[in-house]
Amino acid sequence: MPRSGGASQVRAWRPEVPGVTEVLHAHLVGHAYPAHTHDTWTLLLVDDGAVVYDLDRHRHDTSRARVTVLPPGVPHDGRPATGHGFRKRVVYLDAAVLGEGRTGRAVDHPGWADPVLHSGLDHLHRVLTRPEEAFEAEGRLALVVERLRGHLPGSGDERVPAPGAPTRRLARELRELLDASVVPGITLARAGHLLDAPESTLVRAFSAEYGIPPHRYLTGRRLDRARRLLLAGERAAEVAVAVGFHDQAHLSRHFRRLMGVPPGQFARVARTAQPAA
Repeated sequence: MPRSGGASQVRAWRPEVPGVTEVLHAHLVGHAYPAHTHDTWTLLLVDDGAVVYDLDRHRHDTSRARVTVLPPGVPHDGRPATGHGFRKRVVYLDAAVLGEGRTGRAVDHPGWADPVLHSGLDHLHRVLTRPEEAFEAEGRLALVVERLRGHLPGSGDERVPAPGAPTRRLARELRELLDASVVPGITLARAGHLLDAPESTLVRAFSAEYGIPPHRYLTGRRLDRARRLLLAGERAAEVAVAVGFHDQAHLSRHFRRLMGVPPGQFARVARTAQPAA
């Protein structure tokens, strides 16, 4: 990424992903945050430049290799470490997502050079820019939260799978839920509630059992239905909505990724390839 420069820019939105209250992407030049608090957990990536901040009156810094986590209710400020400014991406999580009893640990150790966590949060940001991929974002968020809990162990507040429910059974039960919800979809939070298991456990169990994460399985089921409707002569725009995609562009992106051609071309070629009567 090029060196920061130019005017400050900010983009913020609230995705339809349970637990995420806001996403912020910013390029800030010559700006310093005064001391303030949030009622959310703040997950920060710095993509260019570096940031110096005080958290609970203790000095810290962060740069591209680190993930910074600021707890709710604790005063902090922020300012660029150089005159070039910085670029950052932030996910704000509802305070309940990480549970209680982690604030003190986060104040003492608010950042880590953890490549797995950094990569997971980076992928989460990429998916959060696409509203139609909310189910995938849920799964990626679950794994990020699981990793964070490893850095910030709490007081045993996480739910665990019901006694006697092995991960293979959880995977099969989640698959049944997905099969029953191909068109309307289902949130991972709802599935976790129905199966009495943490979202991260569901993602890991399903991926281990079937070799793909839940969001990719659901997309595959929708694409199967889309192919049948396209071969029956239905228009791509109508097919997209009928099988559970957000719109035609959403269908086209996944269809091309799987089949190598857009749905319209697939349908035309399939029709011309039919054997003569």
